Amino acid sequence: MQNVAVVGAGLVGSLQAILLAKRGFKVDVYERRPDLRKAEILAGRSINLALSDRGWKALDKAGISDEIRKIAIPMFGRKMHAVDGTLTYQPYGKENQAIFSVSRGGLNQKLMNLADDYPEIGYYFNMRCEDIDFDSNTIRFTDTEKDQIVEKSYDAVFATDGAFSAVRNRMMKYPMFDYSQSYLSHGYKELVIPPNEDGSHKIDKNCLHIWPRGEFMMIALANLDGSFTVTLFFPMEGELSFASIDTPEKVKDFFEKTFPDSIPLMPTLLEDYFSNPTSTLVTVRCNPWNHGTQAVLMGDAAHAVVPFYGQGMNAGFEDCTVFDELLEQYGDDWNTIFSEYSRLRVPDGNAIADLALNNYIEMRDSTADPDFLLRKKIERKFSDLYPNDWMPLYEQVTFSHIRYSDALKRGQYQRGIMDEIMQTEGIYEKWDSEEIMNRIAEKAKTK
Repeated sequence: MQNVAVVGAGLVGSLQAILLAKRGFKVDVYERRPDLRKAEILAGRSINLALSDRGWKALDKAGISDEIRKIAIPMFGRKMHAVDGTLTYQPYGKENQAIFSVSRGGLNQKLMNLADDYPEIGYYFNMRCEDIDFDSNTIRFTDTEKDQIVEKSYDAVFATDGAFSAVRNRMMKYPMFDYSQSYLSHGYKELVIPPNEDGSHKIDKNCLHIWPRGEFMMIALANLDGSFTVTLFFPMEGELSFASIDTPEKVKDFFEKTFPDSIPLMPTLLEDYFSNPTSTLVTVRCNPWNHGTQAVLMGDAAHAVVPFYGQGMNAGFEDCTVFDELLEQYGDDWNTIFSEYSRLRVPDGNAIADLALNNYIEMRDSTADPDFLLRKKIERKFSDLYPNDWMPLYEQVTFSHIRYSDALKRGQYQRGIMDEIMQTEGIYEKWDSEEIMNRIAEKAKTK
């Protein structure tokens, strides 16, 4: 049995540990933080996650999807909140297709508890990774509880230690390793819509709620306890920004003008705004995702993305799926497994980074735009008529296992067709006509 290390006990690390243990590996999981299983999960620290098909596939592989469904709430569409309180609903896909709201902390606890069922998996907490010697594959940790250095050697190391990965930092010191990071000029802050007194939700729990306002937006996802985790995405600097909205009076005035229907829902708005941290949004790209057969990057360590496609966790879980499929295909040929993993996943990591950045503009600007809503209706009708010729980009990303890189290319081609269709004179009157459907069909079939 080979001994492997997983550095980082987050979502991807815990799932990867389970998949490796199922294949007979002895897995040691190291985490710099204390044991999350003993912590109280509080709102205000982490964006709620949207679990979709790519994530469910990995959880199915691990045999734990039924357990995760117990802590997930289906969301069948977006509900847009206009300034005047008008609500507009847009389904995510076909009937009964949904993405699922899950608490990051709650999901992480669940995965770690499920990993406890495997005697092959050992967890080690308060262990900060300092460095790794790839010649001997020896990892050096600081045990922050005991204030001492610990060194251990492994056959392979799986780096799932996040956007500022210590393992990746060592890989960057070698030639031919490309790396970039870029911050969005916007950050985010979490707020809370508490439950009603009877524990029920104050607004529709089966929708992702969006308050699109051009340069910024707010979203809300339901929790099991009847509350909603609300996330304000807002410029870090500028006239309207986290830097300038810095007093209770300014916050109250801003929300009354910008998100008036949310105020009755958030009685602790001012307290949450000033007590919860303002967090940044970073995109990380690198290549390759492996260092020989010694180490491999997964999750945010390989491809941190902004959260606007709801695919950060799903992409990380898909890393686990792809690696497990390569293990199935190539057995103990580690050279092929590691190099193929990197070859396959790097283009997809770059693609989902681009898709996520593009989707921020769509969510904050376009979801309230009548042209955008009509475009989605046309796409939906055409896709229903010709499912083999057209799958909307959102469905390719969220409800399929089409590679992200292929979805990005197809989406760009479809956008060109729809840009042309939307220029049709009288499109609002004849959007669902046979003429429009035929025109799209001609263009779609030339691809």
